[in-house]
Amino acid sequence: MWFRLTAIFLFCLMSSGAVGQVHTYDNAEVDSLTFQQTRKVLIDLSPAKYLKKTYKSGDVELPYRLLLPDDIKSGQKYPLVVTLHNSSRIGTDNENQLEPLARIWLRTEISSKYKCFVLAPHFSKRSSDYTPNGQGVLVSNPSADVPVLLKLIDSLEKEYPGIDKSRIYLVGYSMGGSTAQNLLNIAPAKFAAMVSIAGVPDMSNTGRISSKPIWLIHGKKDQENPYAGSQLLYRKLSGNKNLVFTTFSNLDHNSINIPFLLSEKIPQYLFAKYNR
Repeated sequence: MWFRLTAIFLFCLMSSGAVGQVHTYDNAEVDSLTFQQTRKVLIDLSPAKYLKKTYKSGDVELPYRLLLPDDIKSGQKYPLVVTLHNSSRIGTDNENQLEPLARIWLRTEISSKYKCFVLAPHFSKRSSDYTPNGQGVLVSNPSADVPVLLKLIDSLEKEYPGIDKSRIYLVGYSMGGSTAQNLLNIAPAKFAAMVSIAGVPDMSNTGRISSKPIWLIHGKKDQENPYAGSQLLYRKLSGNKNLVFTTFSNLDHNSINIPFLLSEKIPQYLFAKYNR
């Protein structure tokens, strides 16, 4: 595809072993045909392999879908990827949360190479709320349902002993990217790495995430979740040598996912990370 060379260049930068933060810039553009065709590949995939379940904690019910590793073997450990949906997917049908980022794991090219559990919770209301901080930059705050998700993860670890507790990953777009940051700030020891795409930053616990593997992805033309938030978080985590910040100069909020949906970049990044 037209962004292939850019993707290779980005991966080389991320794999270079450089000490300190890495900030890469990408001038990729997404036309309407590429946007539609890329999303269609994933939308056409059947989500039937995702088990449909509900977790209850007190008065709270959290619907979720769970994808098991291909050819799961007893005694073997597999990562758990937690994929978090954007605000347009809020609901209770336990289906609409399977947005493109959740569906990349259904592609045979990915599921056969990157064997893992994938958890896709479905929030019935916003999982992250935004308020301006003292600098006028929007910051994110978790909803009351987010701690329930942590309980669900603990429950799944007991139900599925094949989950590798040292390789639990967070991936989210827009509100989901913000919620991923909320979770990492709440329980940094729980997660081995995070990919936050077009999220609103959570800077409530930067001291405890100062060495966590974090990949921030944001478009300069984002008019919904301002790019300035990721810039500020990047500066506040200036000592984090495991932080990568990718800026797409020509992409907006809706197109920022496209370069990642039919590639291995996100699984490849995550699967190299472990809690030590």
